[in-house]
Amino acid sequence: MAATRVITAASATTRASSPNELSAIYNPQVKVKEEGQPETLDYRVFFLDGSGKKVSPWHDIPLTLGDGVYNFIVEIPKESKAKMEVATDEDFTPIKQDTKKGKLRYYPYNINWNYGLLPQTWEDPSQANAEVEGAFGDNDPVDVVEIGETQRKIGEVLKIKPLAALAMIDEGELDWKIVAISLDDPKAHLVNDVDDVEKHFPGTLTAIRDWFRDYKIPDGKPANRFGLGDKPANKEYALKIIHETNESWAKLVKRSVDAGDLSLF
Repeated sequence: MAATRVITAASATTRASSPNELSAIYNPQVKVKEEGQPETLDYRVFFLDGSGKKVSPWHDIPLTLGDGVYNFIVEIPKESKAKMEVATDEDFTPIKQDTKKGKLRYYPYNINWNYGLLPQTWEDPSQANAEVEGAFGDNDPVDVVEIGETQRKIGEVLKIKPLAALAMIDEGELDWKIVAISLDDPKAHLVNDVDDVEKHFPGTLTAIRDWFRDYKIPDGKPANRFGLGDKPANKEYALKIIHETNESWAKLVKRSVDAGDLSLF
């Protein structure tokens, strides 16, 4: 039986106690409709607008809200291991559990952060990145690793600020990881760039890199690699990546580039 739950992104007011702190953003309600049972092949999480109409979390939720605030859609809650992802090749791009050879996929161990995507971004597989070993995009939206303390729910839409970027290379494909924090996290006002993450979340950037480097090893695959000297890039660089991949997404939905099997609605 399908279940509908209402997810309200953090909309409480936040105090601007410093010039770098972000002000509050109004967040409308987003409804998600679950079809099927979790951890089954048929399970889907659809997104509904205010009228109950299905919309695409990838294409219809705006990327930015201004003032350095971005929308982030949770696919995998922290401390879980079911490999959930937006189904980029299905109508309305619902969230589903990834499969391989007809079997549901799981990480070998829990992911320690909330993980998901930036809407209205796309890593173009026809574009080589000269700054990252000439690697081509992985044909997916840009991934986000949200480092806040709260375990979120599948389909939750959070308002975040980006802090850093890791250039993961997965079997030759570039798969950016934007490190960010939700605006409603108690430490959000303390972190505004990569150095702040090291100060207030010591060891977290290294842990993120190591987790994504090694998670395929238990399945007998080689470790992933990282470009940019194996180090996280700063916020300015992360924002550049977000801007570039948003431009790539715009070309995709305008059909200026070949969409292949990707759903554009």
